[in-house]
Amino acid sequence: MSSLRDDDIKLDSEKPIVVNPKERARILRKIDWHLLPFVTVFFLLSFLDRANIGNATVAGMTTSLNLTGFKYNIAAAVFFIPYGFAEVPSNILLKLLRPSRWIPSIMVAWGIVMTLMCLVNSYKSLVVARAFLGFTEAGLYPGINYYICLWYPRSERSKRIAIFFSAASVAVAFGGLLAYGIERMDGVGGLRGWQWIACLHFCLEGIATVLVAIFSFFCMHDYPETAKFLTEPERLYIIDALKRDSNNLSSRFDTQFVWQALHDYKTYVQILIYLGLLVPGYAIALFSPTIINELGFSAANAQLLSVPPFVAGAIGTIIVGIYSDKHNLRGPYIIGGALVSLVGYILLYCSIQAGPSYVGACLAAAGNYPTVPVILAWAGSNAGGDLKRGVVLAMVIGISNLGGVCSSFIYIDPPRFHIGHGTNMGFISLSILMSLFAMWNYNRLNRKKETQCLAENISGDRKYDFEDMGDASPLFR
Repeated sequence: MSSLRDDDIKLDSEKPIVVNPKERARILRKIDWHLLPFVTVFFLLSFLDRANIGNATVAGMTTSLNLTGFKYNIAAAVFFIPYGFAEVPSNILLKLLRPSRWIPSIMVAWGIVMTLMCLVNSYKSLVVARAFLGFTEAGLYPGINYYICLWYPRSERSKRIAIFFSAASVAVAFGGLLAYGIERMDGVGGLRGWQWIACLHFCLEGIATVLVAIFSFFCMHDYPETAKFLTEPERLYIIDALKRDSNNLSSRFDTQFVWQALHDYKTYVQILIYLGLLVPGYAIALFSPTIINELGFSAANAQLLSVPPFVAGAIGTIIVGIYSDKHNLRGPYIIGGALVSLVGYILLYCSIQAGPSYVGACLAAAGNYPTVPVILAWAGSNAGGDLKRGVVLAMVIGISNLGGVCSSFIYIDPPRFHIGHGTNMGFISLSILMSLFAMWNYNRLNRKKETQCLAENISGDRKYDFEDMGDASPLFR
């Protein structure tokens, strides 16, 4: 394969570094191979660790730990409280520290917690373990999204976020398959099926997380400026492309950019969109084995039948991510996926037969999961400046993840679960309405800035006059 040479690029302080489309694609693929395997494995381990409580519950943990009333719901919900509040500080630390040091450190911490969860033997110990798991996992997801933004131009982010986020669907699907196999060990060694899930699911996943983290300390790359796998011309091209993609906005650390993120109403619009997607997303991940079990399937078959919805979600996630970048559109893809998920929940709400209800569960997951990378690419792309982008992403992810508390308490009326399905329908509708508003508002702001640039004769040669303004810069679109 050819390599970019010094004479392949044209260096100019005012003009962009130009490469032909094939060379550009090759450089991006080179970055993909050095970054995406790491972040995909990170997120797969993360989601597998947080969602396996649903498999353990169907396998008998509810009975063994006497999780009566709302005890299981509380154990599921407590994860999201420290998880939500720790994300903004974590992304600020990621900006101050090196990604190859901060992200693996997070992984070591939650891997240890996950390993020790196999010792859980009471409701109280389960709640404490889930709270610590939420706190230690908090920085990974916003950190990876921020990390992607440090390497790729805006038009290339959705498909990359989709690739690593598809690991969430794969994790839930794999968790169901693994739980199905492990549950067949019920009674072996005097242990119940859920205890084998605890020993093998929790302990082995925790150890695997720690080992991957240790490996990452030495092999993860920090920034394009320091990436040893890039040649000097390739490095110059990527740095220049990222700089121009951000309209030359400041990348330094300054608390004013934190306040810009906190005071920007657009941040809260994105939070509402993501919240409307995340409540149903977490609900289907936490309760899909329970929902399918209540359709009349055995516990073992419910574990197995929870796999196809998330396989469909993983495939849909990658396809939507690719086409969202190709068409440079975010809102329409979010609305489209949300409508598919909404149809799924309507089927679950209205149907009394197992077949249509199961189709509804598949549509609910397959429509919801592909929207998540698109909304995160949208939120990150419309926040100007490195630090503001990191804080915005952490706020969108952190505050919206508090919706997981809601997800944990809505499936309380078996076998039809009208409260849960109805609540999810409401949140999806919120996401659709706020997406429509965001599309209208961003178009309005772009037209306003174009008018301002014409009226005040503002052009690219004044780019450094606005470098501290973030996305409020008249040059930012």
